[in-house]
Amino acid sequence: MSRRVSRIAWLAKPEAHNYPAALSYLSLVYDARAAARLVRQLREAPVSSFKSKDIFRASRLSLLGISNLHVEKDRRKIRKGKPISPLLLVRGRDSGRLVIADGYHRLCAVYSIDEDALIPCKIV
Repeated sequence: MSRRVSRIAWLAKPEAHNYPAALSYLSLVYDARAAARLVRQLREAPVSSFKSKDIFRASRLSLLGISNLHVEKDRRKIRKGKPISPLLLVRGRDSGRLVIADGYHRLCAVYSIDEDALIPCKIV
């Protein structure tokens, strides 16, 4: 299904703009206080890694196609060897569903290249 690349380049930590993006999304899922608390926790969380296919399974989200502009932009970055930002994830303790606070398009791009790729993430 997916074509493996020798290496996907990752930044050591999420970019500064990933946190406000996560807050914007989390504010739709949680109340404002809980969303802000989660983003503070994400800033402090260590980076760990999970396979792209496992992140999809846990999130129960659909794979966006490569025709999606943002996914294609991230695929180009990957193929050019440019580093991409780790994902920001929240464990949905009540729902049992993983929430991708930031990085859904990056996840789709990586999965389309290598479903077994290890993706660095911050998770709370």
